Amino acid sequence: MNQVQQALNARTTVHEYKPGSVPEGSIERALEAALAAPNHRMTEPWRFVSIGPQTRQQLSEVAVRLKVAKLGDSEELRQVVRAKFLNPAHLMVVSQVCEHDPVIAREDYAAIACAIQNFMLSLHSEGVGSKWSTSKVIQQPETYRLLEIDPQVGEIVAFIWVGAPAKVTTKRARSRQLAGLWRQLP
Repeated sequence: MNQVQQALNARTTVHEYKPGSVPEGSIERALEAALAAPNHRMTEPWRFVSIGPQTRQQLSEVAVRLKVAKLGDSEELRQVVRAKFLNPAHLMVVSQVCEHDPVIAREDYAAIACAIQNFMLSLHSEGVGSKWSTSKVIQQPETYRLLEIDPQVGEIVAFIWVGAPAKVTTKRARSRQLAGLWRQLP
């Protein structure tokens, strides 16, 4: 198995992070890898935003309101949600430039998914953990306002949590089987 296959098979979603930063330049190298993603019409539909502490604090309050509405209010719940938003070293937001042609919009989303995978694989190759999140926070009008994204111009696709993994795992949480997902026609 070559290094690329090893990286593809070893990368896992990281849910717990150690406090602290990531290796200098790792985010920039991951962004360069993201931009190498296939993009059929060369539309470059992706936009990346690195979220600083002040905006993350504000976004954590959006997340708190959503969780409280769903699970009921408690100070412990508020602290857990805030900690989740504030602990990883970095929070990247990926958005897609709006396209009115549904065929191009679908191709653009596929290109963004490839870019996110490249981003995460690049981080993984440097021992940096990541998590692709599509929580309800990304759908909130207040989130768009805080991130200065005009919903007529762009749609938030993902949050990517980035940081030093609290524990390193090389085994996926669940087994994925090729059988039944692949076939060959004559």
